[in-house]
Amino acid sequence: MEPYLHTVQYYETDRMGITHHSNYIRWMEEARVDYLARHGWHLQKLEEMGVVSPVTGVECRYQNTTTFADVVSVRVFVTQCTGVRMKLRYEMEKADGTPVFTGTSEHCFLGEGGRIVRLKKEYPDLYQTLVGLMETDK
Repeated sequence: MEPYLHTVQYYETDRMGITHHSNYIRWMEEARVDYLARHGWHLQKLEEMGVVSPVTGVECRYQNTTTFADVVSVRVFVTQCTGVRMKLRYEMEKADGTPVFTGTSEHCFLGEGGRIVRLKKEYPDLYQTLVGLMETDK
């Protein structure tokens, strides 16, 4: 699958002209939303179903810097899906192939009133998609 592409904006850089570290977390979110949408699970669709997937954990490794106007590709991989929790891995690199960042995010699935959702039972199509992605992303 084609990676998500993000062009570094001027406002995302600090006084030294380097991308502020907090932006990589935002790009993870952008790429996750795009990734799910490309597989038929738009965020709006999930919310209409009453399902949200809040972040429960994030890990980051910064490898190289980016600056204004760099194009960063973000690859997303499902590494775990239990039906209650999901873990994603992100790999970011510049257009020239320089790795800039790796990270993971963990999510749970909640329904109305913050109730835990068990995807396998309540939303088997979504569960099968995520498990299938986990198998193909290896």
